Amino acid sequence: MASLFPTTMSTKGQVTIPSEIRQALKLKPGDKINFFLGDHNRVFFYAKNQPIQTLKGMLGKSRRTVSLEEMDEAIARGAAGIPEPEDQVASA
Repeated sequence: MASLFPTTMSTKGQVTIPSEIRQALKLKPGDKINFFLGDHNRVFFYAKNQPIQTLKGMLGKSRRTVSLEEMDEAIARGAAGIPEPEDQVASA
């Protein structure tokens, strides 16, 4: 469930990230934060405080391996707007 955490911007354009958000994102002083401006002026951000290695295993084990040639073919099909062959979609 989404929660609202109001904050106030200083005259220098600085805001304090509420403690609940800092705790949830495990933010600490010196962590880098990236901001993105989305549609309808919605602002999104993510913290760059976790090493890339923490993503390992996030998606689980792959059901099958593919060769570099298969990857290149899939990229070329996607770039050309050609849908995946049915046999590859069913086996994936």
